[in-house]
Amino acid sequence: MAIAFGLTAVDMLVLAIAAFAGGAFGASIGALPAFCFTGFMVLIGEAGNVVSESFVGGSPDVIAGAAGGYGAGIVGPLAFGPVFGPHVAFAGGVAAAAYAAKYDGMYEPDDGDYHPAKDIAYALGTRPDVLAVGGVFGILGMAIRQTSGGLGIPIDPPAAGVILTAVIARLVFGYPVIGRARGSGLLDMSPFESGKMRSSNSEEVATDGGMAAERPAVEPWLPHQYKWTHVAMLGLITGILGAYIFAKTGSLFLPFGISAASLLFLNLGVEKFPVTHHMTLPATFVASMAMTDGASVLVALGLGAFFGILGALFGEVYQRIFYAHSDTHFDPPAASIITTTLILGILALAGVFTTSAAIPLP
Repeated sequence: MAIAFGLTAVDMLVLAIAAFAGGAFGASIGALPAFCFTGFMVLIGEAGNVVSESFVGGSPDVIAGAAGGYGAGIVGPLAFGPVFGPHVAFAGGVAAAAYAAKYDGMYEPDDGDYHPAKDIAYALGTRPDVLAVGGVFGILGMAIRQTSGGLGIPIDPPAAGVILTAVIARLVFGYPVIGRARGSGLLDMSPFESGKMRSSNSEEVATDGGMAAERPAVEPWLPHQYKWTHVAMLGLITGILGAYIFAKTGSLFLPFGISAASLLFLNLGVEKFPVTHHMTLPATFVASMAMTDGASVLVALGLGAFFGILGALFGEVYQRIFYAHSDTHFDPPAASIITTTLILGILALAGVFTTSAAIPLP
């Protein structure tokens, strides 16, 4: 018997156990590597769907049946489920990093390093208490995702899990939710540009008795991707590409998967590598919604460009407010995706579009 959102007690127990493992695994390998695996799973699943449609034709049900569920059974349960769902594995990794930085589970930073709790590329290894924290936040992220989707809140449910768990981790482990602006305001990145520094901790003295390392007074999420015109240009081109990929493949998530998987290069240290999944996802969604209602590819490309820019600029606003001045990772792309999917959901509810892509509606 279903208890909530179509799930039985056994379903919930299975999801909770799997989410604990997913969150702990995300902590073990690091939040960013876990998100790269999200991208790989999306690419595999969506490519399978596209190839299946090309060979089989017909409705998604026919395709899934003829292909034995190939593709369709990967994206939902694995990429966006308790294995590599961002609300589980990534969120667990972020929370575990916040915990580890407080309880001696991270390296001592050098001068110029960001706060270690922000190092989401760092694999936290095998310490049981650190992995347990990742597991608990994996369960929390799954609960938020299921509740958001089940209630039909018109936002991206996994993104809601990523953001709320990040805020809860700051509150639970004693980090500032926003932090103190050290320039003219929260949006001011000039202290970073001028090389202004601050102590890496409030005590000013490191645990070994020496002076604490200095860290930038303001820490932009990506030092190579924070200028307004630069992020807008990036949103323009990736938005067009997202809409074009949808127009040619019919896949809602292939552009997101490409963006997410490409972060492997950022994780490996390729300099100036851009982060774009908060631009390609809303661009793909709006292209889908418009073309379903009969819009031409040209119109879809224009809308994709607009929502790509919108996603980029929202991401920049959120990084300046919630990331740059505090001590743990707060994910600007997830916050941006919540905002752009909310806009698209409202447009669908208002009747501007007859569909809402993958955005739940009440």
